[in-house]
Amino acid sequence: MAAPKPELTFYRPKRAKRCPIPLFIAPVKAGFPSFADNYMEQSLDLNEHLIQHPAATFFVRVEGDSMRGAGIHKEDVLIVDRAIEPSSGKIVIAVINGEFTVKRIRIDQNQVFLEAENPQYSPIQIDPNWDFQVWGVVTYVIHKAK
Repeated sequence: MAAPKPELTFYRPKRAKRCPIPLFIAPVKAGFPSFADNYMEQSLDLNEHLIQHPAATFFVRVEGDSMRGAGIHKEDVLIVDRAIEPSSGKIVIAVINGEFTVKRIRIDQNQVFLEAENPQYSPIQIDPNWDFQVWGVVTYVIHKAK
């Protein structure tokens, strides 16, 4: 019998190489096309733009559909920052009894809940006896356009 597939796959960002990409200052219209070359102003390094705390940041690939209502889908890559304090309403990567999950955290008085963004999944009320830890706050979602 094969080992179960993990719900999340983790990656570290590579910061050794800069990768500037052209950034256009003109907004992109969904109507009549314009000549964008006239509006190129500078380069944008996505590492600098998307990663605030490099030493505390990691990437994780999503499996499952529990967060689709938040725009997080299977195969998406999440940028997660461990330096950001988790607070109620944030989407977090958490560990419950050794299993990783991505959910929206809700802190209500002295109770903690992890809530899916899919009505097929019930909220998880964290039991104080469980081994529970928040590993980081999701700052960006990267997914392929359809």
